[in-house]
Amino acid sequence: MTPAETVLAPPPTAAQRWWVLLLVSVAMFGNYYAYDALNPVVDLLRSQRGLDYGQVGMLSTAYNIAALLVLLVGGYAIDRWGTRRAILLFAAICVAAAALTAAAPDYPTLVAGRFLLGIGAEPLIVAATTVLAKWFSGRELGFAFGLNLSISRLGSASTDWSTSFAEPLYANWQDPLWLATGVASAGLVAALLYARMERRNVPLTAGEAAEPVAAERLRLRTLYAFGAAYWYIVALCVVFYAAVFPFRTFAIDYFQQAHGVDREAAGLLSSLLPMAAIVATPLFGLWADRVGKRALFMLVGTLAMLPLFLAAAYLPPGPSVGLPFTTVAVPLTLLLVMLVLGVVFSLIPAVMWPAVAYLVDERRLGSAYSLMTFCQQVGWALVPLAIGALNDGFAAGPQNTAGYAPGMWFYTGLSVVGLYFAWRLWRLEARSA
Repeated sequence: MTPAETVLAPPPTAAQRWWVLLLVSVAMFGNYYAYDALNPVVDLLRSQRGLDYGQVGMLSTAYNIAALLVLLVGGYAIDRWGTRRAILLFAAICVAAAALTAAAPDYPTLVAGRFLLGIGAEPLIVAATTVLAKWFSGRELGFAFGLNLSISRLGSASTDWSTSFAEPLYANWQDPLWLATGVASAGLVAALLYARMERRNVPLTAGEAAEPVAAERLRLRTLYAFGAAYWYIVALCVVFYAAVFPFRTFAIDYFQQAHGVDREAAGLLSSLLPMAAIVATPLFGLWADRVGKRALFMLVGTLAMLPLFLAAAYLPPGPSVGLPFTTVAVPLTLLLVMLVLGVVFSLIPAVMWPAVAYLVDERRLGSAYSLMTFCQQVGWALVPLAIGALNDGFAAGPQNTAGYAPGMWFYTGLSVVGLYFAWRLWRLEARSA
């Protein structure tokens, strides 16, 4: 077809865009649930399978190592072969990984299951992010990203709530993971529905040619060449997620062992982080769409995160307070720490991920998001091992709660590094304004 004969597809309707958002978000919900399902069974893995903290940390790191192996190639594949095939393939891999983890007869198989989940889950996130960046544009982009993150984080919160609504399953460590396999399967169904929709409704952005356009020829020297602002965002992404996600991995166990909180209350505390994000992320995204100044948002977020881990470690827990819609009481100090961390968990991602779409050519979005996620995984892979080693090395436990403090200092150090890169990004944005 010659350029003169190229048929331009009409822009997608609002109904199509929001249906796409829903389907992609449900796929992400299943993905997040499958990943976080390990968190509430950490103490069961230690008591029933005899794992130490280092081995638990390795389960998280195995996921990250797999993601590192697949992400860069996965980003190029998404750009070249399309999001329709990618999102379906990676969602199917997540289901297989969740089932393998739940059925694991031994520790090596547990590691293999988490490794396979890393093969599928992180490229699935890249594919979903690329879908949204293509279907939404202009002032809607931040809001769409925020809603997607909210629904995704609802998957994380649901794993924490499962200590209450699925309490009978927690007699052993496997049954909660089989539940996660079922939730991931629902995400696969959503991915299948999206793939069918994209096949029938070719247009992704206004004025895009209905015939697929081949990705640029692979040139390793230029494929991942981006500007300074992009790299500052990547650096902030690395340290932010390397602090928050590993903290969530150990949080329920930490609240139980260091502060004497029971499993249900610890799960509720941990769920406050994604729950706050569910409410606040779309609002921050909408706010950033309207006022810009994304670097300033990220700077404020990292500054707010700086004291939180030390507050959880050293401040008195305070009186126990009840929460709406539940009979569970939680320590006031930990409640406030998790609420503020939840706001930070909303603010930074709500402006960080959409900002990339404004800096990078659309044809390279898959590569840009993939590289960003790849770098994120490097930090995320190392931190759980470091925290596990610190907890084991300082004999952390209910009889030695001070042994958890070095790990909390480690998270704080990461926050300081994040603050530095957020400040550099803000300075760059201010000079170019």
